[in-house]
Amino acid sequence: AVVSTQSTGVRWLRDNLGIISSSSEVEQLSGTVDSSHDLYFVPAFSGLYAPYWDPTARGLIIGITAYSNSAHIARAALEAVCFQVCEILQSMDADSGIKLQCLRSDGGMTKNQQFLRMQADVLGIPVECRAESAEATAMGAGMAAAKALGVWNVEKLPGDVLTYNPDLGDEERNGKLARWRDAVQRSRGWVN
Repeated sequence: AVVSTQSTGVRWLRDNLGIISSSSEVEQLSGTVDSSHDLYFVPAFSGLYAPYWDPTARGLIIGITAYSNSAHIARAALEAVCFQVCEILQSMDADSGIKLQCLRSDGGMTKNQQFLRMQADVLGIPVECRAESAEATAMGAGMAAAKALGVWNVEKLPGDVLTYNPDLGDEERNGKLARWRDAVQRSRGWVN
């Protein structure tokens, strides 16, 4: 359940708000604006998972102005996934003492190029994915077993690799993360 809810915000936009009719439309809608304009979406519909583990939190959208529209909310939903992944990876870095140099990603969200660019910006490291294999979890498990047996070199994976490099500078990245953390803190303790 740590990262199982990563696309919950996008599904909520589709199923509950109706501002998109399919999850794939979030890329097009969010691409109509250049940023979320300081609007943050915390999709804590049933609490916060890692690294917070707070069942009293609830979802919120904060920073709405008269200028805000559905595209800003869609973009903030994608950014929320990026921030959640970033916080989990930062926790892993702190626990292991090893800083991640590149994120290799799979899953349905890898079909969204805008999301992958945002993820690279939020993490400050390159994000890679395989063009032809969006759902690679089973393949990854098989490759891990093959590597353990010494019959597969994981560095030589089949197919083209798409790489998304970060464009944000450290100051802007850190500012966005600080605002995200502020929004998360505001979502906590809602349920007694």
